[in-house]
Amino acid sequence: MSTIAASSSSTRSGVSAAQLLPAVTVLGLALLAASPARADLRLCNQTASKVGISLGYRDPQGWVTEGWWDLAPKACETLLKGALAARFYYVFAVDYTRGGEWSGRSLMCTRDSEFTIRGIEDCLARGYDRNGFFEVDTGEQKSWTIQLTDPNRADAPAKP
Repeated sequence: MSTIAASSSSTRSGVSAAQLLPAVTVLGLALLAASPARADLRLCNQTASKVGISLGYRDPQGWVTEGWWDLAPKACETLLKGALAARFYYVFAVDYTRGGEWSGRSLMCTRDSEFTIRGIEDCLARGYDRNGFFEVDTGEQKSWTIQLTDPNRADAPAKP
């Protein structure tokens, strides 16, 4: 109905509906662009291997580690939905295809099967494994994507 009304009033003012269409399209695109961006913590596996991802972070109740997210080669996964609540996150990843891992100096608890573990102390005494996680500084952004790259690539970031 509004299209017909716009056409008839356009004709009276000397502007055709065909001339209005680009302006309406640009306005629609501007409104889409103005909608809020989705805020998540994502990880993209830029390697040729299937990898397993575990994540460590602080929430209001203390330290939490979670895993495993299995990512196919060249795939991305949302690890945490919503605006990021912390500046630093920690990742430990395992290369299922070629062996090896991406690790760091921050020791946290993991286990072989799916897990959510509260606390990072006494991992072994509590029946968990202990692995070194590398730190990701999000700079207090509300959304962040971690790019997991092959350590043998020339453009791969230096390990922490």
